[in-house]
Order: sequence, then C-alpha cells, then structure tokens
Amino acid sequence: MNLDRAIFAFAGVMILGSLLLAHFVSPLWLWLTAFVGANLLQSSITGFCPAAIVFRRFGVRSGCAFR
Repeated sequence: MNLDRAIFAFAGVMILGSLLLAHFVSPLWLWLTAFVGANLLQSSITGFCPAAIVFRRFGVRSGCAFR
C-alpha cells in the first residue's frame, strides 16, 4: 500500500467511525467528520497533510500525490 491509498483509507475510516459515533453516542462527533473533511480540502490545495508525515515515519512508501 502506498501513501496515497493509506491516507484515503485512514480518512475513510475516520469519517465512517465518527458517523457511527455520532449516531450511537453523541451528535458532537460530527465535528470530527468536519475536521477530516476540512483537512482533506486543505491538503488538496496546499499539498501539506499531517497524516502523510506520520505514515512516512511508519515507513509507508510515497505515492504520486505526496512526493
């Protein structure tokens, strides 16, 4: 798995997890969904993604989007 796919998978898990938590625990968990969406938007504009830095440190090889 390259870095691009790892970022997309992580974002998807975070969004689905926060939606489940919002449904079963508290609607305040929707703020996590908003944060993940805003982070995806800003990383598409700026090219900076904090999760990419963390995944690189774990040894995930770079994809074409985060070189």
